[in-house]
Amino acid sequence: MSEHMTLVLAHKQIQQKIIRMAYEIYERNSSEEHLLFAGIKGMGSLLASALAKTLEEISPLKAKVIEIILDKQEVNRGEVKLSENIDLKNKCVIVVDDVLNTGKTLMYALKPFLDAPIKKMEVAVLVNRSHKLFPVTPDYTGLELATTLSEHITVDLTKEKQTVHLH
Repeated sequence: MSEHMTLVLAHKQIQQKIIRMAYEIYERNSSEEHLLFAGIKGMGSLLASALAKTLEEISPLKAKVIEIILDKQEVNRGEVKLSENIDLKNKCVIVVDDVLNTGKTLMYALKPFLDAPIKKMEVAVLVNRSHKLFPVTPDYTGLELATTLSEHITVDLTKEKQTVHLH
């Protein structure tokens, strides 16, 4: 059984989206000195690293990347934690994931930040599918994509040639 896959974004297009998102992040946070990128384990972490690296290349801002560790398959059951203990006081946090589908994963990913006295929190996603079941709206989006609920988006940022596929 071969599944039909459509290339939505090729490597160069993904790079362009990351650069544009980094400029938007800089524009909205130009008064800050440091930003904390919190990538959701997996592709979210890779995207967070790419955004942080690009931001540091195009601006004077310093960026730190941490990982939000959770089980995407059972977000409501497992523990949600950060990859390191970090002082979140007065930090500007950007939570990053590859695809925003229903918003459920992102809602649970915010858990470690709820009791912290952060300054501001924003959300960045490479692809927003807009099938919201939870009130999560990204501040930074690489691509808005209208899909059916039965279609899936696969983001691969691990290879030299990064891709986003619809299947």
